[in-house]
Amino acid sequence: MLQPKKTKYRKQQKGRMKGNATRGYSLSFGTFGIKTLKSSFITARQIEAARVAATRYMKREGQLWINIYPDKPLTRKPQEVRMGKGKGAVEFWAAPVKPGRILFELSEVSLEVAKEALRLAAQKLPVKTRFVVANDFLKN
Repeated sequence: MLQPKKTKYRKQQKGRMKGNATRGYSLSFGTFGIKTLKSSFITARQIEAARVAATRYMKREGQLWINIYPDKPLTRKPQEVRMGKGKGAVEFWAAPVKPGRILFELSEVSLEVAKEALRLAAQKLPVKTRFVVANDFLKN
Protein backbone atom coordinates (compact mmCIF):
# COMPACT_ATOMS: atom_id res chain seq x y z
CA MET A 1 0.00 0.00 0.00
CA LEU A 2 1.02 3.60 -0.52
CA GLN A 3 2.70 5.47 2.30
CA PRO A 4 5.69 7.81 2.54
CA LYS A 5 9.12 6.27 3.19
CA LYS A 6 10.07 9.11 5.51
CA THR A 7 8.34 12.18 6.94
CA LYS A 8 9.62 15.19 8.83
CA TYR A 9 7.12 14.61 11.66
CA ARG A 10 5.51 11.34 12.71
CA LYS A 11 2.06 12.78 13.49
CA GLN A 12 0.04 15.66 12.03
CA GLN A 13 -3.06 17.61 13.00
CA LYS A 14 -6.14 16.80 10.97
CA GLY A 15 -6.76 20.28 9.55
CA ARG A 16 -9.77 21.44 7.53
CA MET A 17 -10.60 21.04 3.85
CA LYS A 18 -12.29 24.29 2.85
CA GLY A 19 -13.01 25.40 -0.71
CA ASN A 20 -12.39 23.72 -4.05
CA ALA A 21 -9.22 22.12 -5.39
CA THR A 22 -6.70 24.72 -6.55
CA ARG A 23 -4.42 22.17 -8.24
CA GLY A 24 -4.95 18.82 -9.93
CA TYR A 25 -8.41 19.77 -11.22
CA SER A 26 -7.80 19.11 -14.93
CA LEU A 27 -6.75 16.02 -16.86
CA SER A 28 -2.99 16.08 -17.37
CA PHE A 29 -1.99 12.58 -18.55
CA GLY A 30 -5.02 10.61 -19.72
CA THR A 31 -8.10 11.08 -21.87
CA PHE A 32 -10.65 10.02 -19.24
CA GLY A 33 -10.80 10.53 -15.49
CA ILE A 34 -12.90 10.75 -12.35
CA LYS A 35 -13.27 14.00 -10.43
CA THR A 36 -14.49 14.40 -6.84
CA LEU A 37 -17.61 16.36 -5.96
CA LYS A 38 -17.09 16.38 -2.16
CA SER A 39 -14.12 16.73 0.17
CA SER A 40 -12.90 13.76 2.20
CA PHE A 41 -9.90 11.76 3.34
CA ILE A 42 -9.20 8.83 0.98
CA THR A 43 -7.15 6.12 2.66
CA ALA A 44 -4.32 4.15 1.07
CA ARG A 45 -6.48 0.99 1.21
CA GLN A 46 -9.31 2.68 -0.69
CA ILE A 47 -6.92 3.96 -3.37
CA GLU A 48 -5.47 0.46 -3.79
CA ALA A 49 -8.94 -1.15 -3.95
CA ALA A 50 -10.02 1.33 -6.64
CA ARG A 51 -6.82 0.74 -8.62
CA VAL A 52 -7.28 -3.04 -8.54
CA ALA A 53 -10.95 -2.78 -9.57
CA ALA A 54 -10.13 -0.56 -12.58
CA THR A 55 -7.10 -2.55 -13.80
CA ARG A 56 -8.92 -5.89 -13.47
CA TYR A 57 -11.73 -4.64 -15.66
CA MET A 58 -9.32 -3.21 -18.28
CA LYS A 59 -7.56 -6.60 -18.57
CA ARG A 60 -4.00 -5.24 -18.95
CA GLU A 61 -4.89 -2.79 -21.73
CA GLY A 62 -4.62 0.98 -21.49
CA GLN A 63 -2.81 3.02 -18.89
CA LEU A 64 -3.97 4.18 -15.45
CA TRP A 65 -2.61 7.11 -13.44
CA ILE A 66 -3.31 7.76 -9.77
CA ASN A 67 -3.20 11.51 -9.13
CA ILE A 68 -3.44 11.45 -5.32
CA TYR A 69 -1.01 10.21 -2.72
CA PRO A 70 -1.77 9.35 0.93
CA ASP A 71 0.78 11.47 2.78
CA LYS A 72 -1.24 12.49 5.85
CA PRO A 73 -0.94 10.22 8.91
CA LEU A 74 -4.22 9.78 10.79
CA THR A 75 -4.07 8.56 14.38
CA ARG A 76 -6.47 6.56 16.56
CA LYS A 77 -6.48 5.76 20.25
CA PRO A 78 -7.44 2.21 21.27
CA GLN A 79 -11.04 1.51 22.30
CA GLU A 80 -12.05 2.12 25.92
CA VAL A 81 -9.02 4.28 26.71
CA ARG A 82 -9.52 7.30 28.96
CA MET A 83 -9.02 10.83 27.68
CA GLY A 84 -5.58 12.42 27.81
CA LYS A 85 -2.18 10.69 27.85
CA GLY A 86 -1.19 12.09 24.46
CA LYS A 87 -2.05 11.58 20.83
CA GLY A 88 -2.77 8.06 19.57
CA ALA A 89 -0.59 5.95 17.29
CA VAL A 90 -0.67 6.35 13.50
CA GLU A 91 -3.43 4.04 12.28
CA PHE A 92 -3.44 4.70 8.52
CA TRP A 93 -2.34 7.11 5.81
CA ALA A 94 -4.81 9.23 3.84
CA ALA A 95 -4.95 11.73 1.01
CA PRO A 96 -7.01 14.85 1.77
CA VAL A 97 -9.13 15.57 -1.33
CA LYS A 98 -11.14 18.70 -2.15
CA PRO A 99 -14.05 19.03 -4.64
CA GLY A 100 -12.84 19.16 -8.25
CA ARG A 101 -9.72 17.06 -7.75
CA ILE A 102 -8.95 14.47 -10.46
CA LEU A 103 -8.32 11.12 -8.73
CA PHE A 104 -7.65 8.65 -11.55
CA GLU A 105 -6.87 9.08 -15.24
CA LEU A 106 -7.09 6.56 -18.08
CA SER A 107 -5.89 6.48 -21.67
CA GLU A 108 -5.50 4.10 -24.61
CA VAL A 109 -8.92 2.48 -24.03
CA SER A 110 -12.36 2.98 -25.59
CA LEU A 111 -14.95 5.28 -24.02
CA GLU A 112 -17.14 2.35 -22.89
CA VAL A 113 -14.25 0.49 -21.21
CA ALA A 114 -13.04 3.68 -19.52
CA LYS A 115 -16.54 4.53 -18.21
CA GLU A 116 -17.06 1.08 -16.72
CA ALA A 117 -13.53 0.78 -15.27
CA LEU A 118 -13.76 4.17 -13.58
CA ARG A 119 -17.31 3.43 -12.36
CA LEU A 120 -16.01 0.29 -10.65
CA ALA A 121 -13.12 2.28 -9.16
CA ALA A 122 -15.46 5.04 -7.93
CA GLN A 123 -17.57 2.49 -6.04
CA LYS A 124 -14.57 1.77 -3.81
CA LEU A 125 -14.14 5.42 -2.83
CA PRO A 126 -15.91 7.35 -0.02
CA VAL A 127 -16.67 10.41 -2.18
CA LYS A 128 -19.13 11.18 -4.96
CA THR A 129 -17.36 11.40 -8.30
CA ARG A 130 -18.03 12.48 -11.87
CA PHE A 131 -16.65 10.96 -15.09
CA VAL A 132 -14.71 13.52 -17.15
CA VAL A 133 -13.39 13.43 -20.72
CA ALA A 134 -10.54 15.48 -22.21
CA ASN A 135 -11.48 18.36 -24.51
CA ASP A 136 -9.43 16.96 -27.41
CA PHE A 137 -11.19 13.56 -27.35
CA LEU A 138 -13.14 12.90 -30.55
CA LYS A 139 -15.99 10.37 -30.48
CA ASN A 140 -15.37 8.27 -33.60
